[in-house]
Amino acid sequence: MGRIILRVVPVLLALQACGDYDGISVTATGTIEATEVTVSAQVGGVAKYFRADEGSIVMAGDTLAVLDAIDWVYQLRQAEANLAAVDAQYKLAARGARQEDLIQAEASFRSAETDVKRMEELAPTGSVSSKQLEDARTRFTLAQQSYEKLKRGSRQEEIEIARARRDQAEAQVSSLKKKVSDCTIVSPISGTVTKRFVEQGELVGPGMSVFRVANLSEMDIMIYVSETELPKVKLGQSAKVMVDAFSDREFQGKVVFISPTAEFTPKNIQTKDERTKLVFGVKVHVFNPDGSLKAGIPADVSLIAERAE
Repeated sequence: MGRIILRVVPVLLALQACGDYDGISVTATGTIEATEVTVSAQVGGVAKYFRADEGSIVMAGDTLAVLDAIDWVYQLRQAEANLAAVDAQYKLAARGARQEDLIQAEASFRSAETDVKRMEELAPTGSVSSKQLEDARTRFTLAQQSYEKLKRGSRQEEIEIARARRDQAEAQVSSLKKKVSDCTIVSPISGTVTKRFVEQGELVGPGMSVFRVANLSEMDIMIYVSETELPKVKLGQSAKVMVDAFSDREFQGKVVFISPTAEFTPKNIQTKDERTKLVFGVKVHVFNPDGSLKAGIPADVSLIAERAE
């Protein structure tokens, strides 16, 4: 009889332990927040037309608005023309003299050389004056220098200066191309347009807010847990979220952040005793595929405990 009791007692204890397990480790209340991005204009221009309005669902990269880019287009054309000119100058400096110019310079040099030799031969006889001889030598020197310069081509420093001017012109063209592209304002994230700040025909300045886009399919809730509850919270831990508007529905979430440092409870906690406690912030990511949850409403969060083996 005693042998039977010894076998039954552990079973009863195990059943009692299973009965006490409710699957919930921590419960807390927080406010639902949405990831919002304010889309601003990077360049100035008149709002030409809009592709989205408040309530529009957009994807990342979708066009939201287009600014009038005509002034930037004109500046771009001017910069492209300047680039073509300095690029030609660089190629000319790098390539050196044309063959026909080199032949012409050599012919002038040979002619001047012949003239000066003839003058030097006639000078002792008095057939030519000293002035004529000096002029012939001067023409010879100039022709020789011109020919040698064309043979050597541009100096390395001159080529580098021409290259630098070309690179500067290319950078200006690239900058203006970006400005023309920036006249098309796109959404940086997928979500819902919650606010439009400008109207068609309004002058938009650089840095001016144009739209606000919110990702409403995934929301966040920041809750606060005490030091004693912190060991029960793990990154990636499953969570259940409940709101008063949908009392019969549970939204699924998970823990994505646990604060490494303690802080005082936020001041929106009602009682003074609660506000003076040190707590740890825990961010819960909530899935909201149908858009039922709205930013700003309170929610009850239950973190699901892992069943002990």
